[in-house]
Amino acid sequence: MSGSFDGMVAAVTGGASGIGLATALLLAERGAQVAALDLNPQVPEPLLGIGCDVTDPASVDAAVATVVDRFGALDVLVNNAGIGAQGTVADNDDAEWVRVLDVNVLGMVRASRAALPHLRRSDRAAVVNTCSIAATAGLPQRALYSASKGAVLALTRAMAADHLAEGIRVNCVNPGTADTPWIGRLLERAADPAAERAALEARQPSGRLVTAAEVAAAIAYLAGPDAGSTTGTDLAVDGGMSGLRLRPRT
Repeated sequence: MSGSFDGMVAAVTGGASGIGLATALLLAERGAQVAALDLNPQVPEPLLGIGCDVTDPASVDAAVATVVDRFGALDVLVNNAGIGAQGTVADNDDAEWVRVLDVNVLGMVRASRAALPHLRRSDRAAVVNTCSIAATAGLPQRALYSASKGAVLALTRAMAADHLAEGIRVNCVNPGTADTPWIGRLLERAADPAAERAALEARQPSGRLVTAAEVAAAIAYLAGPDAGSTTGTDLAVDGGMSGLRLRPRT
């Protein structure tokens, strides 16, 4: 796969850690010039770190403009920035609902809106959104997060329909529970971190958490030339969680 992104420019929101960083590094390894857009844009070479707050339209517009000024184009946008939320529908107040939806949904809208004029000039344009298994499966204690990711799934399909004629493909990945810094912080707050990790692992048919590298590989596929006929698709990277119904292990 080395060289499959030669001559291409990619921007990854939330690109300084977890799935975003793994994706940015993989795209760079495969030949792309990559900008990581993040609140704390400290990233290793050869990535270009750019400060970006996806809740601030001016910040997003400036970050995308910086990518194009530096590299001369934009071919791939990975909408990865997002935050988590726990609880039932009654456990978060209106302000928290607004905060999470602002980041997880409107953040993608702002980045896509800023990128579209540049993507329209590319002959290999692609947008990949980081969605979640929470968009397609009912998970306990994840009402707000699930609502935000359900919106991302619907947005992905609508964008794919809107921009296909412009030569822009739009897809999303649906990770299962991934071994990322956010999950690490979640486990640290648990009464019994080891038991909580074991429960999360057992929830996935594969018996383990998804790795950031596995999600990054799926994003790279959807963003790359080998997926030229793939648009409006959600690709599950979840250890079988969305489709398998296995007997309990003995």
